[in-house]
Amino acid sequence: MAEIMNGGGLWKRFEWTVALRYMRPHRIDGFVPILGIMLGVMALIVVTSVMNGFHRELMDKILGVNGHAFVQEAGTPFTDWRDVAAKLEKIPGVRAAVPMVEGAAAVSTQYSQSGVLARGVREADLLKLPGIAANIREGALDGFDHAEGVAIGSRLAEALHVNVGDKISLITAKGDQTPFGISPRRKFYPVVAIFQIGMSEFDTVFLYMPLAEAQAFFNAGNEVTVVEAFVDDPEAIDAFRINVSKASDNLVVTDWRQRNKTFFDTIVVEKDVLFLILSLIVIVAAFNIVSGLTMLVRDKTKDIAILRTMGATKGSVLRIFLVIGLSIGGSGAFTGLVLGWALAKNLENLRMLLNRLLHANFFPSELYFLSRLPAIIDPHEVAFVVGMAVSLSILASIYPAWKAASLDPIQALRSE
Repeated sequence: MAEIMNGGGLWKRFEWTVALRYMRPHRIDGFVPILGIMLGVMALIVVTSVMNGFHRELMDKILGVNGHAFVQEAGTPFTDWRDVAAKLEKIPGVRAAVPMVEGAAAVSTQYSQSGVLARGVREADLLKLPGIAANIREGALDGFDHAEGVAIGSRLAEALHVNVGDKISLITAKGDQTPFGISPRRKFYPVVAIFQIGMSEFDTVFLYMPLAEAQAFFNAGNEVTVVEAFVDDPEAIDAFRINVSKASDNLVVTDWRQRNKTFFDTIVVEKDVLFLILSLIVIVAAFNIVSGLTMLVRDKTKDIAILRTMGATKGSVLRIFLVIGLSIGGSGAFTGLVLGWALAKNLENLRMLLNRLLHANFFPSELYFLSRLPAIIDPHEVAFVVGMAVSLSILASIYPAWKAASLDPIQALRSE
């Protein structure tokens, strides 16, 4: 025994042996804090992964349809849009510059009616929009400029009860000038394509038509509303703004961060708040470690005194109880990591299974904008969560470990 205690390399074996004996379920209620750590880590991994998925999916879908930067003329009609688009496409890092005419309109059929945001765009530019060109479900965009038809979202098509080839009525208040004022304009267009972006708001609201047709329909003449620029790195949009300022002083630039600032800031705040709330599970589990180890110290007062009289130092006793805390935190964190990772990876499959079994609709796209439940696991965040859980477990063990190391063996044996 003395050899084990005094052998420098054998300290760990002695301390771990004693610590593991003390961790037996009938000796310490260690399963409760382990369960708390496990649930906390699992919940944090799942929640952070879902919030990461929300952020990525929404950014991809919003920026796959809307540009990263929006360029407009300052105070003058935007008639030189061809030259502006050509200049923008020469800026390094710009994938495409898309001129658009935008206008609010009403669309109707004999079955239903709805409000839309009509966008006039050239066929070549429409094919550059990843959110549209890559998500055509019915019809095609070939010959879009000359088809005199429109492309609409899948949810709008469902609401209007139309398919490819059916005609819809488009109505705008910006019609012809008459002696009695401006009269509304109404025109019928065939549906040439139906797209499904996967974001219910976009699939319900957006309608695309040829640029020349939109200019005529909205009385825009040769003007466009905006030139939307798509860049390789949306996070580096400031460099694009600087280059636009150098190219012209008469252009006003807004970017995706300004237009969607409240939306994305809300996601970040929600993620931080949920992280703090769920961290309370781990903190409560850490307090359980404190209470459990404190009770263990009281229960093992005689054993600790005997170890001290046999040569165990205060540091050795201190490390024994720190090892117990580390074991509890490590076991719970590892189990939570495995379960949380597996759950986050299969979250969408689990949602679909629950929908079928319970005949319910968890995560309805009408409320959450997306048609699926996304989850993206960030290894750095997972490492932080696991490290936090283990660190809190060790910190929670310091006080009872110090109490155990501070016991006077003579006084403890005398009181027994």
